Parts: sequence; structure tokens; C-alpha cells
Amino acid sequence: MNFYSIRHLTRFRYSRSISESIMETRMHPRSDANQHCLTFSLSVSPRCRVFTYRDHQGNNVQHFDIPGEHNQLVIVAESVVEQQEVPDVPSFLSPDAWGALDAMIEAGDYGEMLLPSTFAANTPAVTMLASQMGVTRRDDPLMLIQELNQRLYNYFEYVPQHTRVDSPIDEAIVSGKGVCQDFAHTMIALLRHVGIPSRYVSGYLYRSREDHDRSTPDATHAWVDVLLPHLGWVGFDPTNNLIAHRRHIRTAVGRDYADVPPTHGIFRGKTSSELYVAVHVEASEHPPALDRKLPIPEDWSVLVEKAQQSPERALPMFDLQQMQQQQ
Repeated sequence: MNFYSIRHLTRFRYSRSISESIMETRMHPRSDANQHCLTFSLSVSPRCRVFTYRDHQGNNVQHFDIPGEHNQLVIVAESVVEQQEVPDVPSFLSPDAWGALDAMIEAGDYGEMLLPSTFAANTPAVTMLASQMGVTRRDDPLMLIQELNQRLYNYFEYVPQHTRVDSPIDEAIVSGKGVCQDFAHTMIALLRHVGIPSRYVSGYLYRSREDHDRSTPDATHAWVDVLLPHLGWVGFDPTNNLIAHRRHIRTAVGRDYADVPPTHGIFRGKTSSELYVAVHVEASEHPPALDRKLPIPEDWSVLVEKAQQSPERALPMFDLQQMQQQQ
């Protein structure tokens, strides 16, 4: 199965009407060496004009502003992606792999994927875990990464909503519980600790009846890209103890989650908000018709509503609040 059709719905509902929403989204799948996004569309309610740009990591970003009173914001992203077959990752590299990796780093521009970042910081808990798991420059880089991928899978219990979108890395490490975002940040911090460039990948994971992934199937997913000599960037999924290819669909890459949240925005208003996210990924062996409409799950149909009534009054600028979602 080389083709994937993805529908990603996000709804923010507010207890009181707000007067403006400003939002960025990173839901447009990347096109690179072995993945090609054939089609992408973004629908927003209330209706607005959507603009697009590409950030310095090559991620596709959509952004929009909705001035006018509304009590919910609905975003539906639809895409069709083709995945090319790639060779299997070997079990180990050559004896000089550490030296070859250092030469790649010296010749390239990988500095920001080696330094501590907002959520992948070198904290005391990370140092403790690195010692506990023997994360040192031993064997070869690939063997160390594969071992770490499995050890983090065994170390953490996957517990949705145990951490928050802005939880520091130590919360998950100390409790031994978290979501894919926490697994990825921990692995990135540990690998940077020994000088291996690592980056955060946001996207989707297709799951068939035969697959037994423990991550939630109807949500976005996150994993890690690691730079390796002779192989380039290779994906590892510590949440499911997988090498990330074939079923993993990339939307954005960055230093950590702070660079690539699926949605990031602010609204003007003094109110509480409720977030609902649903993801549906469908696989096929042949390219779907580009004008084919994906079936709408029954519980989604009531969420996709038209724009709300005209604004009655504006609310103060100082009531701007953040809107984000966890992976």
C-alpha cells in the first residue's frame, strides 16, 4: 500500500463568543525523497482567506485571521500522499561510523539539531536517564539508536493526556508515563547528549488491522529523525518501537514540538476553550481519484458548521490567549 488519504479535523469550541482568531497550521504533508504529497486542501469555518508559506525547515505552513465574533473554529485538512519504497535499515554500520558522523557534522549545517531546545533540554532527569540506559558513544551510532528506541518503548507507559502540551521533559521521565510527544523529546535529548543530530517529526501513522501500535490511531503522531552516515536522516518511533517508514507520513520537522505544532494560534476573548481532534488515514495500493471525497465519519458531520453570525461587539486586545494541541 503506497498511497494514503488523510483527513485531519480540529475543532476549538469556546464557552463564550470570541472576537478574533489568528492561527498557523502545519498539516500539509512534506514532499521529499520518498514521500510526495499529491493533493492538499484546508477548509476553515468560519470562512476566511488562507495564506501559505514555507519555513526554513521546508515545512508547509498555512495561516489565517478570522476577525468577527464566533464561538467555535473548525479546521479540516485533507491530503493524498504517495510513499516510495525505501531500502530496509541495516542492523549496524561500519566500524568507523562515529568518525564518519563527526565528519558529516563538521561539513554540514546541523548545529540546531545538536543543541538543547525548548522541550528537548539536557535536564538532570535526562542526564540520569542517559546514565541508567548507558547512552554513551559505544558500538556504532545505529546500534545505539536502535537499542535506545527499544529501551524507551519499554521504559515509558503510553498514557494519553498524562502530560500537557507544554509539559517539561522531566515530568514524563520521572513518572515513566506520557504520549508520543514525550517519547520523542526524551529520545532527542538523549541523542543530542552524545552528539548525534536529532530532530522532531510531526505527522500521522497509518494502522491496519494487523498492526498493534499502542499510539492512538485517531490522532496525530510524533517520532524522531536521526542523522546517520551513509543513510542520511532515518526515522525512529520509540512510542511503538518502529523504524519510521512505509506507514509514517511526515508533515513537519523541527528542533522539537515548539517548532511544529499542528495548530498554533491566539484568540481575542475572555473564555474557556475545548479542543477536539480527529484523524482518519486510509491506505490503498493505487492512487485514489483526485476528486474523490473521503467518507465523513458519523461523529464528524455535526462538527463542520457554517460561519457564525455577524459580530456584535469587539473584545479587548489584552485578552489574547494561546491555542495549541498535543501530540
